[in-house]
Amino acid sequence: MKKKFLAALCAGALLPATTRVFSDGNGGAALTIYSTAQAGAIAPEMYRDGVAGQSVPGYALIRQERNVNLDKGRSVIRFTDVAALIDPTTVSFISLTDPEGTRVIEQNYQFDLVSTEKVLQKYIDKEISVEQQRGDKTETIDGVLTSTAGNLILRKDDGSVRIVNGYAGIRLPKLPGGLITKPTLVWDIATNKPGPHRTRVAYQTTGITWWADYNVTYFEGKDANSCKLDAGAWVSILNQSGGSYQDAKLKLIAGDVQRALPPPALRAMMKGRPEMAIAADAPAFEEKAFFEYHLYTLGFPTTLPDNSTKQIELFPVARGVPCEKTLLYAGQSAPFYNYGSPMVDRNFGVESNKKVDVFISFKNTKENKMGMPLPAGRIRVSKLDVADNSMEFIGEDRIDHTPKNEKVLLKLGSAFDVVGERRQVDFRVDTNGKWMEEDIEIKIRNQKDDPITVIAKDRLYRWTNWRVLKHSMAYEKQDADTIHFPIKLAKGAEGIVRYTVRYTW
Repeated sequence: MKKKFLAALCAGALLPATTRVFSDGNGGAALTIYSTAQAGAIAPEMYRDGVAGQSVPGYALIRQERNVNLDKGRSVIRFTDVAALIDPTTVSFISLTDPEGTRVIEQNYQFDLVSTEKVLQKYIDKEISVEQQRGDKTETIDGVLTSTAGNLILRKDDGSVRIVNGYAGIRLPKLPGGLITKPTLVWDIATNKPGPHRTRVAYQTTGITWWADYNVTYFEGKDANSCKLDAGAWVSILNQSGGSYQDAKLKLIAGDVQRALPPPALRAMMKGRPEMAIAADAPAFEEKAFFEYHLYTLGFPTTLPDNSTKQIELFPVARGVPCEKTLLYAGQSAPFYNYGSPMVDRNFGVESNKKVDVFISFKNTKENKMGMPLPAGRIRVSKLDVADNSMEFIGEDRIDHTPKNEKVLLKLGSAFDVVGERRQVDFRVDTNGKWMEEDIEIKIRNQKDDPITVIAKDRLYRWTNWRVLKHSMAYEKQDADTIHFPIKLAKGAEGIVRYTVRYTW
């Protein structure tokens, strides 16, 4: 097979004898992970066998401390425990033992890894032996390698040329130099203090991110609009950086951190099967304000293997959080905007939507047993089925970074037994007089066995200047072009709202 002749390659054989290599037993890494993922938008296929051409939406600052012996004067140091998706422009090296007297003369990032093609290219215009299988016999072809593009082209001693299409193995006279098996950082270090040094390497890498997953249990309240929640949160960490981090100190930054566009990834994302890990029962993260963001520090070391996802509890379950359930009917089938002139076409935007949406909301305060900064993430809501004591999924939504004392609003879906209907009853327009009037009727039918309250939401989209002339029930003005009608319905009842709006320009 093609790989047969590479069996002898190893990291030690490929490095110069004078090189000092960082060992991996001198201390764990410290990671600070930044996420640029849209809340809850990490698709499962992103961390299942990798996805060609798709990058993980986040990055991390990696810090690793290592012991190394330095000669007086200049020494070459190689560091192979590095992420494959490193940004080489962010690399820094410092001696903690002698920070003033030890400096970096030159640093390099080598990522041209060993492969069959690269080894063969080292032998262009040199003698090699190629083995081909002929039935149950092996034929050996000797010659000077002149090309590796497609098939191998060998020049024989008599001047003839042999094109080799497929081979069982290749014998090389000796192992070529200048090859590496792992992405490697190389430093040319100068110091006046020879002997052991404690050093720190720092760099940024892409291919790693985190997000918050909230698990919420919903409980019915005393009436149709009240409820309670049990809310817990987990941090999910995805590592496809091409590096593994053993017993690492972990920090997470929550917030919108500005960052210049990074250079393209130097290598494609590594592929592999993810692992799931669950943390201990104790509260894991300590949270604090940090600049204009929030910093979460894990209280114990953790291991992040390459091509893995890990889940760690963000905060313990908050029980009995008061909440409110809202049924909202937005009768217009699509959102409309002011288009720079009055919309005098009577048929524009009169299509009706029948769905009544279900929302729950709560205030993120200490009084409500919450009151902590909530990182952006996906909130999954379940409800207990008392028939068999099982939790059943009832909806999910995403939240952005949410400070304490702010309201959280979640859309869970659409109500099955509540139906809405909106129609235009009449329309009048006088373009010379620069006015138009529209009569709207909204119907809500409650087919549930319980009384409910539904908010009918309507957008007054035809022009910016409007006035409601008549209305069959009280309404609330929400903003410059939105009104709400709270409609209370007994079980099996139908509620009807009619109003007339006049636009002028």
